[in-house]
Amino acid sequence: MMPTERILKKSSKERLSVRRARDAERAAAVGHQRSRSCEGSDSNLPGDVRSRLWKLFGQIEQELEGMYAENMALQDKVEALTVKLDAIQSGKAIPEGTDAVDGSVKSGSIKSKAVSTSSQITNLILKPKYKSAASKNVFSFKGTGNSPCQFVRHYRGHRDGVWEVCVSRGDMPLLGTASADRTARLWCIETGACVLEYVGHLGSVNSLRFHPTEPLVLTASGDKTAHVWKSTVTLPPPSQVIAESNKSAPSSGEEGVDGSAEDDVDTGAENENIIYVKSPQCQLEGHASVINAADWLADGKQIVTASWDRTANLYDVETRAIVHTLTGHDQELNHLCTHPTQKLVVTSSSDTTFRLWDFRDPSIHSVNVFQGHTDSVTSAMFASGDKVVSGSDDRSVKVWDLKNMRTPITMIRTDSGVNRLSVSQTKNIIAIPHDNRHIRLFDLNGMRIGRVPRTNRMGHHRMVCCTAWNDASTNCNLFSCGFDRQVLGWHVGTTTQ
Repeated sequence: MMPTERILKKSSKERLSVRRARDAERAAAVGHQRSRSCEGSDSNLPGDVRSRLWKLFGQIEQELEGMYAENMALQDKVEALTVKLDAIQSGKAIPEGTDAVDGSVKSGSIKSKAVSTSSQITNLILKPKYKSAASKNVFSFKGTGNSPCQFVRHYRGHRDGVWEVCVSRGDMPLLGTASADRTARLWCIETGACVLEYVGHLGSVNSLRFHPTEPLVLTASGDKTAHVWKSTVTLPPPSQVIAESNKSAPSSGEEGVDGSAEDDVDTGAENENIIYVKSPQCQLEGHASVINAADWLADGKQIVTASWDRTANLYDVETRAIVHTLTGHDQELNHLCTHPTQKLVVTSSSDTTFRLWDFRDPSIHSVNVFQGHTDSVTSAMFASGDKVVSGSDDRSVKVWDLKNMRTPITMIRTDSGVNRLSVSQTKNIIAIPHDNRHIRLFDLNGMRIGRVPRTNRMGHHRMVCCTAWNDASTNCNLFSCGFDRQVLGWHVGTTTQ
């Protein structure tokens, strides 16, 4: 053990013992005061027993406060080490204030020592080196000094947690978000401005999906209904978009995403030209509980909804009638996804399974059950090559081949529960949002590519609920939303070899 480490441990132990002694004295005083205040109250317990109980309760409270303070201090140390590690990986200068583990700025000798050993640490981190076959997307962690994932833009406006984020198709795609503040919003991706707000739901908006070809949006809500409404908006001309994008873009990845005030996230200034939609074009009913997700089938003429009532309904958009009710799950449904080109639906449930429903033959509605998780399945998404990717609260992500559904072809172990993940159809990359505020990137073979940066001033500071890819863009091509009311845009870079 190094002398510095022994000194740090000794000093931390001394501070802890002094703190505990003071806490014990304070607990005794609080217990005595509370026992005196309760002497006149109606109780069958003797006074000395009540005094003893209050003293023990006070000690427990003080111990919990001390543990909470120590936990926050450890989190700060971990964030400082993370910043330092990211700087070493990217070849940048180590930021001031992150050289010491306790957050204090050390002398120049320690700084020079850290810089001199950065190459060794980098070699240890980057080994083993994986080589990919030709003509594949490969992420590079070295050379230019740029991180493979960088923050691009913040979309401000929601006043409660954001459950889902989605990207439309077309030449000028829109960003859609569904929030617990009972609204759904559409955003200009390049400027970050909100261009439309839907306020027709009476409960939390849990899901939002764009029509494959028409300017229509489908939202699912806690009010037990699904709404279809028009998304016709006028975006600024490309020249104005570029100018506003350059003006609003941060100069560095850490500006504009300050997470220091968790409960006071700036909602931003409202766009003067925002469109408010108050009523749907079509309202779908029939569920007995909250609708967690809804999506369009490939032809855009039918809609599937997933609910906490353990069923999924298939609707005809024109008649608004229920064509078929999908039953079989033993517990509530958490998520559903439709295939982009075929009439296939996958539903995820808290019963630890997800099911594949086939509507390609109108006379036969076949179903296949996937069993491989040990906890609630939070999401399952279609990927290229007839694959399905599932995420679960059992802290795992699994890749399945539709031709062999008995066992997964890839399994990814994580350190936190997985929420609504997304898969890039062109890059074949899985963006995994976690309960612990992180977003990790893996390929379909289970190889870890990296993670989205997260520090005290950058990234989400509460649970990340959902991610979505924008494969048509080369700038802002990954989006994330969380229960901290933040909607963030990221750039994930690739190089072709």
